[in-house]
Amino acid sequence: MNEPLNFANDAQGIWKRRLISIPAYTLLGLLFLATLPFMLLLAGARDLLQQTRWAAVRALLFLTWYFLCEGVGVAVSFLLWLAKTLWPGVSRSRYLDWNFQLQSMWTSALWGFTCWVYQFRVTHENLEAAEQGPYLLFVRHASMADTVLASAFLSRRFKVCLRYVMKQELLWDPCLNIVGLRLPNVFVRRGSSQRDQEIQRVAQLATNLGPQDGVLIYPEGTRFTARKQTKLLQRFQEKGDNEAYEYAKDLEVVLPPRLGGAMALLQQAPDVDVVFFAHTGFEHVRTIWDVWNGGLIQRDIKIELWRIPASEIPTEEKAQEDWLLEQWKSVAAWVKEHQDKTESKSKQEGKPKS
Repeated sequence: MNEPLNFANDAQGIWKRRLISIPAYTLLGLLFLATLPFMLLLAGARDLLQQTRWAAVRALLFLTWYFLCEGVGVAVSFLLWLAKTLWPGVSRSRYLDWNFQLQSMWTSALWGFTCWVYQFRVTHENLEAAEQGPYLLFVRHASMADTVLASAFLSRRFKVCLRYVMKQELLWDPCLNIVGLRLPNVFVRRGSSQRDQEIQRVAQLATNLGPQDGVLIYPEGTRFTARKQTKLLQRFQEKGDNEAYEYAKDLEVVLPPRLGGAMALLQQAPDVDVVFFAHTGFEHVRTIWDVWNGGLIQRDIKIELWRIPASEIPTEEKAQEDWLLEQWKSVAAWVKEHQDKTESKSKQEGKPKS
């Protein structure tokens, strides 16, 4: 892993979140463990009455595992800090590598258990496109469940340290607050009045990238939902921006990319390839209630990557914007094609969509 710049947020609010979230997560984890047999009985009774394919039981097992992973992650992160403090010979790069390995194991543990408890059927194509860095990774964002995919499939497999662009609200997760801030990630303040400064922080992620580094961004800026799409289309209509309206309408299954962060990365690293990460299978899992009601059960998860060499990417800003918008059409077309196939298969098997 290349020695990165300092990408951490300012200290304001970080310790406040830790002082609240770590005790809260610890108490919740202990509560889940202590009451799990009783809660499983209640959840099982509910599932039998409503014939939900053990949706509530699965959700309880998943949440219990999640809190266990959080507890172990926080404990190990403390041990890593202690080892670095007591052992002067530990270099910063080694310390970062330890934390990267912890992050990879944490996400893989979550993903592996989720696949097991929800009986996912996972297929993927061309993961090798992201085997070697450096690259910018543009990922489609459909659900809270898809946030571990890149780490589980790429970082764990190929040892590529991905630098994430994430929303600041995720710092309420103890492991992300601790390990996520040790690694070169940026937690952006969405809707900030200092938009240019936030974009500059994102751009800095693309500096000093080595052969085992990448930068991950969700160009849409938020999870796709039909409601968000409708609101966005209404906003374009009100502004009289017919071109943006038609573009967003034609995408159908993804939101148009927010150009600020993605363009900043492209401008900052003009000699770096771009990898697009398309996936489908999580379209109907937006909230924890969707999980509780069985939205994840027996999903067909499909993943495909494709890589565009830097030599094929325009360098002039307007041409680069047009290129990105056109590439995002390809992501939308891929999602639409595979989403239609998945839902058609679900109907044939008699499974509900959500």
